[in-house]
Amino acid sequence: MSESMLVGLRIENFALIDSLDLQFGAGMTVLTGETGAGKSIILEAIDAALGGKVSSRSIRAGADRSVVEATFELDANGIQWLKEQEIEPLDGLFLVCSRELANPQENRRWRWRSRLNGIVVNRQQMEQLRLRIVEITAQGQTVQLGRPALQREWLDVYGGEVVLSMRDAVAAAFDACEKAREALDRRRTTDQVRLQRIDQLEYQLQELTAANLDSPDELEVLEKESQRLAHCVELQQQCYQVYQAIYQCDRDSDFSGTVAAADLLGKAERIMSEMIGYDRSLQGILEMVSQAHIQVTEAGRQLFSYSTALESDPQRLEEIQARIRQLKLIARKYGPTLAEAIAHYQCISSELEELTSNSQTLDLLEKSYEEAKHYLYDACSKLHIERRVAADKLETHLVEQLKPLAMENVRFKVTLTPNTPCSNGSDRVVFELSANPGEPLQPLVATASGGEMSRFLLALKACFSQVDGAGTLLFDEIDTGVSGRVAGAIASKLYQLSGQHQILCVTHQPIVAAMADHHFHVNKQVIPQPMSEAERTVVQVKELDNQQRHAELAQMTGGQSATQAYAFAESLLAEAAKLRQSLAIYREC
Repeated sequence: MSESMLVGLRIENFALIDSLDLQFGAGMTVLTGETGAGKSIILEAIDAALGGKVSSRSIRAGADRSVVEATFELDANGIQWLKEQEIEPLDGLFLVCSRELANPQENRRWRWRSRLNGIVVNRQQMEQLRLRIVEITAQGQTVQLGRPALQREWLDVYGGEVVLSMRDAVAAAFDACEKAREALDRRRTTDQVRLQRIDQLEYQLQELTAANLDSPDELEVLEKESQRLAHCVELQQQCYQVYQAIYQCDRDSDFSGTVAAADLLGKAERIMSEMIGYDRSLQGILEMVSQAHIQVTEAGRQLFSYSTALESDPQRLEEIQARIRQLKLIARKYGPTLAEAIAHYQCISSELEELTSNSQTLDLLEKSYEEAKHYLYDACSKLHIERRVAADKLETHLVEQLKPLAMENVRFKVTLTPNTPCSNGSDRVVFELSANPGEPLQPLVATASGGEMSRFLLALKACFSQVDGAGTLLFDEIDTGVSGRVAGAIASKLYQLSGQHQILCVTHQPIVAAMADHHFHVNKQVIPQPMSEAERTVVQVKELDNQQRHAELAQMTGGQSATQAYAFAESLLAEAAKLRQSLAIYREC
C-alpha cells in the first residue's frame, strides 16, 4: 500500500478506556461488539489524536490525565509535509500523533496539548495533517448530504486541482470586487457630508500646522527649561552657598567661622602623607582622601561656572510658557499626549489627501468596480464550465459505484443553477437521485432512505478514492439499517476500497465483518476495584484469531441455536473468501 496508514494506537484514561495498546495492519479492519460496547470510542480516540473535538469529559473519571497516541506509517507526501513543518519522521518513515489532557491546576482551564513526534504543534497544523491521512465517515453524516454547500465542496474536490485552483481565482476576484464596491460606496456618500468632512479636516490641519509640531518630547524639554528660568535667582543663591561650603568660604557668608570642605580635605591629605612615612599600609586611605579632594575641588569649580552662566531672561521665560500653553491645548484637543496629537496630524493629512485626490474621483471608482465585477463574472463562468465537466464525470462514476450496492436502477444528476456570485462562484449545486424505476429525479434528502443515503455516501467515498488524500478511511456503522443483500454489497465495496486505502470499520453486519483482513472484538467489563467494594466499567479490545472469529460471527447472527449459528458463521467466512478472491483483481487496480 502506497498511502499513509495507521499502525498503532495507545490510549490511557480516555472515556471508558483505562489502558489500551492496539496494532493495525493494511487492508480492511473491522471492530465488532454489542451495541454500547464502546466501539466508536476507538474511532473517537483516533479523531482526538488528530486534533478532533474533545472536552474535559473525555478524561476517564477519577484520572488526572488522559493520553491518546496514534502512530502512522507515512507515504512520500506525508513525509514531505512533515519536513515542511521542520519535524523529522521517526526512522525516516513514522509519525506519532499524541494528545494529552491533564487536570487543571487551581482555577485554570482544561487544555489539550498536541504533539507530532514529540514536538508541540498548533491547531492549524493538526487540521492540515488530518486532511492528509485520515477521514472519518459515519451514518450520521448522511443528514448533512442535503446541504448545497457540502455538495458543492464535494464536487469541487472531485474536480481536482483544476476546479480548486479556478475556485481560488474566483475567491481572489470576489475579494477585489468587494473592495472596489466598498470604495465606491464610501465615495458615493453625499457631497455635503464629504465637504463637511473636508472643512473639518482643513481646520484641524491648519491649527496643527500652525503649531509646528516637530518632536513629541518638546513639551517635556520646555517645561524643564521653564523651571530653570523661573527659579534662576534661587539657583544662583543656592550655588553660592554650596560653593562656600565645599570650596571657598567668605567672612560675610553663612559659613563664616568654618572651613571649606576642600581646605579640610587638603589638610587631611598633607597629614596622611606624613603618616605614610611611618606606615605604608595607609597608602590606600591616602589615595581615597586625595581622590575626594580632587573631586570636591572640581565640583566647586564646575558649580562656580554654572552659577556665573545663570542669567534671568524674563522674555525667554514668557515665550516658553506661551509655547507650553499652546502645546497643552493641542494635546487636550488631539491627544491626550503630544505624540498622539502628532499621529493625528499625520492621519488627517492622509485622509484629506484621499478625499481631495483626483485619482479617487467617482468616475474612476465606478470604472474600477465595473472592471472588478467583469473579472469576477468571467472567473465564475470559467469555474462553472469546469464544474460542469466534473459533474458529468461524477454522474457517470457515482452510478457505476452505486449499481453494485443493490441500486441497479439508480439515476443520479448534479444540477448547477445560477446564483449570486460569491467567493465560491455563482453555482448552486444540488445532488438529485432516483433510486427506483419510473420515479423522477429529486434532491437527495427528499427521496433517499437511510440505507440508500449510507450507500450513496460509501459510493461517494469510492469515487473520491483516487483524488482523496487521506490514506486511512474510518467508517462508523455506515452499514446500519440495510438488508443482508445490501450489506453484502457494502462489504464488497469496502473490501475493494481497502486496496487503495486502509479501512477501519465499526459494524454490526456479519457479512461485513467476514470480509475483513483483521477483526477486533470490543466489549465492556465490570471489574472490582482493589482495596474497595466499588466496581468500574472498562472497555476492552482484542484481536480475534480464526477460531475466535467463528465464535464472534456466530454471536453476531443471533436468533439461532449455537450449532446453527456456528455453521452459518463458517458459511459466511467461506462465502467471504470466495468473494475476496473474485474481487482481488479490482482491489489491486
